[in-house]
Amino acid sequence: MHTTVFERNVPQAAVVANALEGVAHRPFWIDDLGPEIRRYPQLEGDASAALVIVGGGYTGLWTALRAKERDPGRQVILLEAERIGWAASGRNGGFCEASLTHGYENGRNRWPKELATLERLGLENLDRMQEAVRKYGMDCDWERTGTLNVAVEPHQVDWLREESGGVFLDRNAVRDELNSDTYLAGRWHKDSAAMVHPYKLGLELARVVSDLGVVIHEGTRVRELKDDDGGVTVVTERGSVRAEQVVLGTNAFPSLLKRNKLMTVPVYDYALMTEPLSEDQLAAIGWGNRQGVSDLANQFHYYRITKDNRILFGGYDALYFWGRRVDTRHEYHPETWEKLASHFFTTFPQLAGLKFTHKWSGPIDSSTQFCAFFGTARRNRVAYAAGFTGLGVGATAFAADVMLDLLGGLETERTQVEMVRRRPMPFPPEPLASMGINMTRWSMDRADHNQGKRNLILKALDAVGLGFDS
Repeated sequence: MHTTVFERNVPQAAVVANALEGVAHRPFWIDDLGPEIRRYPQLEGDASAALVIVGGGYTGLWTALRAKERDPGRQVILLEAERIGWAASGRNGGFCEASLTHGYENGRNRWPKELATLERLGLENLDRMQEAVRKYGMDCDWERTGTLNVAVEPHQVDWLREESGGVFLDRNAVRDELNSDTYLAGRWHKDSAAMVHPYKLGLELARVVSDLGVVIHEGTRVRELKDDDGGVTVVTERGSVRAEQVVLGTNAFPSLLKRNKLMTVPVYDYALMTEPLSEDQLAAIGWGNRQGVSDLANQFHYYRITKDNRILFGGYDALYFWGRRVDTRHEYHPETWEKLASHFFTTFPQLAGLKFTHKWSGPIDSSTQFCAFFGTARRNRVAYAAGFTGLGVGATAFAADVMLDLLGGLETERTQVEMVRRRPMPFPPEPLASMGINMTRWSMDRADHNQGKRNLILKALDAVGLGFDS
């Protein structure tokens, strides 16, 4: 077995300890805006609407916007159990990527005949999102800077050479973009992603749809769906809403549909945010083009620079906890933050002395195909999308259009692709889920320590269409 660069070039323990001293355990993005943000009332009593949306994250909010754009007069009510954007939509890395398939390689392996169509649909979706940001004046720090994939081990250089699209950068060229001694090569996909302030995007979507007439209720937990004569009744803690149609955007939380109970698992992802860099620190690393960055390991890191020149650094560990429960206790994992901090200073030793201000975590709704699945229930009155597996910032807007197409009985290019029509395999129940997922994580780690070579476990999972990714 081989060591990785993060094991060969370990920073001094004092550098890591100093950087983590006094760090706040809460999402930077939410903390960044403070308490003075718009709130929406709880639902009290009974109501009715043509469309009820369950979930106040990106999936629900984009669906509300697209529904109003299609039919401005349609009555739409959105119900959120906590507050707008507080879960995955307010604590992700802010990478709004064009990919609908969790990257080119995953798409090529699963839907090779349709990959060109899926890639085009993904770029069109990202363009439409950008148009909406501009049209409605959404203040969300949108920067269409693309992504920079970097090789940090010799075998990854060949992977980058074989990768399609973008611009290949050799050792010197990639370090001209972002100065790290760990980089051996890179590929810059210049138009494939935008960087965004994720919590601002959620709040701005809520503002826009509210101005368009969508009624939003926060603090309104949905308990169940009941079939009604010609519709569906959405039952909450303090009332109910009778709906002609319902959209479910509940992400990693337990599905309201029995058929989807085993379709996703919550996998916890962890991140750090630095204090703003000084002019000298910025000069030491470069990063003038402000791309989002990720390395090519199975257990990969993702990082980006913010509007005020902080660095978000996350990924690597993607942890599943027995029982597939969403639990705030899983959000505290000091070993992972220490590991991320160590890897940060391996990547940027010239930033020694920089401190982290925030550390946080949250669950990713992971599916066995690494990307979203779609469908309808209750005689085509309920539509759902889930399983975004960490790439939902962009793909949720595509999902909104898919679900509205399905509810409308429309045959569109979106609804006809196999990725939308086919359900992936479910995860097994416990204890098989824990055994399988953790064995897969172990195998992926071994591959990272063996020049990327996949063992029999990973090859078998590839063959049957099962998977696991952060």
